[in-house]
Amino acid sequence: MVNNASAAPPPAAGDGRSARWDRHRADRRRELIRAARQAVHLLGPGASMEDIATAAGTSKPVFYRYFGDKAGLQRAVGEVVLGRMQVRLQEAAHAARTPLEGLRAMVGAYLQMAEASPNVYAFVTRTGSADTAPAGPDGTGESDALSHFFTTITRMMENAIHAQLRAAGGTAADLRALHYWPPAAIGMVRAAGELWLGSTDGPGKPTREEMTDQLTRWLFTGIAELFPRLPVPAGPSPASGPAQESRQAGGLPSKEFQ
Repeated sequence: MVNNASAAPPPAAGDGRSARWDRHRADRRRELIRAARQAVHLLGPGASMEDIATAAGTSKPVFYRYFGDKAGLQRAVGEVVLGRMQVRLQEAAHAARTPLEGLRAMVGAYLQMAEASPNVYAFVTRTGSADTAPAGPDGTGESDALSHFFTTITRMMENAIHAQLRAAGGTAADLRALHYWPPAAIGMVRAAGELWLGSTDGPGKPTREEMTDQLTRWLFTGIAELFPRLPVPAGPSPASGPAQESRQAGGLPSKEFQ
């Protein structure tokens, strides 16, 4: 009988060298990503591959060899930034005792990351080129890095909020009702955060803590607190709306509403 284990061919002589080369390439890639982040932090998100390579003390072909093009470098840097952001958000969610506390911690972590290096944030979240079409609601037209970045954060926020809601005794209907909230929250925090990040420092600009508190209140309770004397509008009654108004006027709903 043939012993299959003893009959297996021995490892090729070059396998060890191949493993060492793979480790070397992985280490070198991490070094280049770190150098690119430092270069973008200093030079700005519009830095060219030539600028980044020069700041990193190497040549542009080296970056092209490891990342393909600038979009590939953008995705690689984005993966690192996103990984760190995931850790921060997970820590914030796990340490929170209430949904409000968890929301505030996640908003604060997001703003802190963006404020730590606005240039790197812009590099990770900007579209790939000036002629890229504006992004649609489904992310169409965005760079891969941008779409992946916010999709992942949205999913993390959804999971964290759902976990908090379940712990507080929320029902399945409550969870379904929150389906649209996380992407809406991310859109609001992103838009307001980027506007805040790009605004000129001055007495009228909120601090990061103030901006975190403001966004958290808006997301959690809305803006009704700004209008304490105004009644909160009730939802439309079944007999109201464009269709009812059209019928009352003796007509039918416009075709774009059918």
